[in-house]
Amino acid sequence: MFQGASSLSLDAKGRLSMPTRHRDALAAAGNQLTITKHPHGCLMVFPRPEWERFRDRIGALPMSAQWWKRIFLGNAMDVELDGTGRVLVSPELRAAAGIERDTMLLGMGNHFELWDKATYEAKEAEAMQGQMPDVFKDFSF
Repeated sequence: MFQGASSLSLDAKGRLSMPTRHRDALAAAGNQLTITKHPHGCLMVFPRPEWERFRDRIGALPMSAQWWKRIFLGNAMDVELDGTGRVLVSPELRAAAGIERDTMLLGMGNHFELWDKATYEAKEAEAMQGQMPDVFKDFSF
């Protein structure tokens, strides 16, 4: 279960150093990850076993979802953590999410979201200014 936010910077080659607190869980998944586009303008980073479950669910969607299959599956890149816990984020995926250097990595349970830091901060501020969704109406904090 991945949770928490990490402010991270990509190196000059586009590599992201995964936070130490997540490396044991990623090692248990064979240090293999899959990165793909997210419809909200960030990237999703899955340990390979979680990616395979997600991929199978997306692959089973009907033809009416063909463009979403292309977005998720057609843009997926398999990567591996190197010996120092870094993962290469492809130029195509970085460009798709507007990521140049400063990022936010969010643990989202079974996967991560990788955001351009400025974009994430702006969207979070906007969400905090708005009304909470109705699903939280009877939710106790």
